Amino acid sequence: MRSMTRYVDEDLHGAEFRECELSGARLIGVVMQDAVIDGLVTNLVVNGVEVTGYVEAELDRRHPVRVLIRSEDPADLREAARLLHAGWAATIERIRRTPGIERRSVNDEWSALQTLRHLVFVHDSWFRRCCLGSAGLFTPMGIGTTVEPYRGAHGIDLSLDPDLDEVVSVRAAQAAELEAWLEEVTPARLAARAPVPDDDVWPPYARGRSVRQCLGTVLNETFEHHGFCVRDLDLIEAPDAG
Repeated sequence: MRSMTRYVDEDLHGAEFRECELSGARLIGVVMQDAVIDGLVTNLVVNGVEVTGYVEAELDRRHPVRVLIRSEDPADLREAARLLHAGWAATIERIRRTPGIERRSVNDEWSALQTLRHLVFVHDSWFRRCCLGSAGLFTPMGIGTTVEPYRGAHGIDLSLDPDLDEVVSVRAAQAAELEAWLEEVTPARLAARAPVPDDDVWPPYARGRSVRQCLGTVLNETFEHHGFCVRDLDLIEAPDAG
C-alpha cells in the first residue's frame, strides 16, 4: 500500500472510492451531505459518537436473518439458509417478469446474472471445498476472484455465457445440497477445523478456520449479494432510470 495521502481544502464532491483500504482514515472539518458508505465498517466515530452499534442493530431489525447467520445453533443456521433461498427465489421471479434485466448493471456493479454466477463460485469454494473437503473442480460457469493465478483456475471457464435458467438450475441444486448438509450437521462438526485440501486453490486463506467460519462466509455472501442485487434492480426499474 502507498503511504497515506493528505487532502487539504480539496473539492471531492462526487468522488467515488471503490475497493479502497480506508482503515484509520480521518475526516476532519468536512462537509458530508447525501453521502453513501457501503462496506465492512467497524469502530466508526461520527462527531464523537461511535455509530457502528446503531447501524448493526438497525440492520438486524430490518433483516432478522442476520441474527440467525451469526448463530452457532444448527437449527438457526438451517432456518437462515431456508430464508436466504426463499429471498433469492422471490428475486428471481421478479427478474423473470422483465426479460433481459438480469444482464443489466448499474454503477459498474455486477448484473443479477453475474451475481448469481458468483454465488455458484462461493458455494464451490467456501462450502464444497472448505466445509466438505472436496478437491473437485469448480462449476465452469462460476465467476470468482480476479486475483491471479486463481481468476480462471480449477475448472472456471471465463468464456462461458450461460442464460438465467442454466444458472438458476445450478443454484437450486447447490441450495438443496447445503440444506441437506445442514439437516445432519452437529455443533461439534461446525466447531471442527475446516478440511481444506492441501493444494493451491482458492481460497488459500481458509486454512486454519473452522467449518462454522467457512459456512458463515457462504451465508454472508448469499445475504449480502442478494442485497446488492435488489438495490441495483430497484435502480434499474426506478421511474427516472435512463
